[in-house]
Amino acid sequence: MADVADDPNRVLTLPNVISLIRLLLVPVFAVLAWEGEDLAALYVLAVSGASDWLDGVLARGLHQQSRLGELLDPAADRLFILVTLVVLAARDDIPWWLVAAIVGRDVLLAALLAVLLRSGVGALPVHFVGKAATFALLYAFPLLLLAQWSGPVGTVAGVLGWAFAWWGIGLYWLAALIYLRQAVTALRDPSVLAEGPEGDTEVPGLPS
Repeated sequence: MADVADDPNRVLTLPNVISLIRLLLVPVFAVLAWEGEDLAALYVLAVSGASDWLDGVLARGLHQQSRLGELLDPAADRLFILVTLVVLAARDDIPWWLVAAIVGRDVLLAALLAVLLRSGVGALPVHFVGKAATFALLYAFPLLLLAQWSGPVGTVAGVLGWAFAWWGIGLYWLAALIYLRQAVTALRDPSVLAEGPEGDTEVPGLPS
């Protein structure tokens, strides 16, 4: 009989509780950023980033990796990216085309996932390019928020923020093309999703 700690169907685990708290921080961040409380909003982002690292370490260390955790973690990442994008665009700190470029990619992959699920293929394995894109964007938007400060700190943050943003967008769409190619291959032969790149097992939900 397998140890319950290794049961991927478990819901109530410490890493999942941390991921849930991270999700609950999204509206807190949104309100703070919209009200112009940028320093407090950055603290919330810092706590979120630390909790993202912590839940991964605990999940592996306590053998509490679960399917729910695999969904909650990227969901929190996407929500923070989306909320930061919308708030910064609404404040006229970034152009709306940047929002469209990132949201449009996610809409495309959501539609692709629907086609795969309807065909009985299942979700795509996560690709390292998608992970790198998400990583870059998670750095870009806090820096672009910090760029609104006057003085050298804001100037440097703006340069770094836009550098991460351009790299993130490029990698985000490169990952989308990779997933499209994987989807076409998987629709022809579903067995190719048995393992992901470099032996990664299939991860449920929308890829990074």
